[in-house]
Amino acid sequence: MKIQGSRFKIQNALIFVLSLIILHLSLVTEANAMHISEGILPFNWAVLWFAVAIPFVAWGLYKLKRQSSIDLSFKPLVGLMAAVVFIISCMPIPVPTAGTCSHPCGTGISGILVGPAISILISSVALLIQALFLAHGGLTTWGANIVSMGVMGSFAGYLTFRALRRLNISLTISGFMAGLFADWATYLTTSIELASGIRGDSPFMPLFWKILIAFIPTQLPLGILEGAMTAGMVVLLYKKRPDLLVKMRVLKPEEVTA
Repeated sequence: MKIQGSRFKIQNALIFVLSLIILHLSLVTEANAMHISEGILPFNWAVLWFAVAIPFVAWGLYKLKRQSSIDLSFKPLVGLMAAVVFIISCMPIPVPTAGTCSHPCGTGISGILVGPAISILISSVALLIQALFLAHGGLTTWGANIVSMGVMGSFAGYLTFRALRRLNISLTISGFMAGLFADWATYLTTSIELASGIRGDSPFMPLFWKILIAFIPTQLPLGILEGAMTAGMVVLLYKKRPDLLVKMRVLKPEEVTA
């Protein structure tokens, strides 16, 4: 009965989040350039970032299949997390001089809860849907966006959280720093990708610093906001459903009962 109750709650939460997505899509009247826009990167750089992204996406698919074979309730949780990442990463703030937009990413919380591999897969799906239906990012820049938001964001969030917890730092601070670094790592990587792709014969570093500095006015506060959101979600789960944190190996059983 307890398992059925948990599944029912997860399904209700998933339906609620999907309803928010549908509402968001129905309210979109104008597409703003977001992530790295379609066609910005030269063909050779677009292919390179696809080549980097593909093994990580394949790793995510393998981990999802393996986890789902062990626990049937894992897929609904991943679906719920994918919806959360989609919504969080769908709030663009234009950065004209960089040719893209700032936005929260959501990969800090997904990296913490489902691990970096599945978080990368979740980010890839969210980015593909945004590229196909919202004109956010693009198909040719999908690989680059997976690397910056999915790979770098997920690993930065996951590793930061794990490292701080090993040092017995509180859940709140660990969650905050994970969300903050996941967000900033995404934009650091985006700056590298943009500067590498569009610099032509110009030196790399001046353009890299120019793009990175262009992100700071929007991404500095957004990173702090994402850190606060990530910490809030982790603490809320700890208070309401600590069993889920144990199930997803975020906490050990003794940390919940202590």
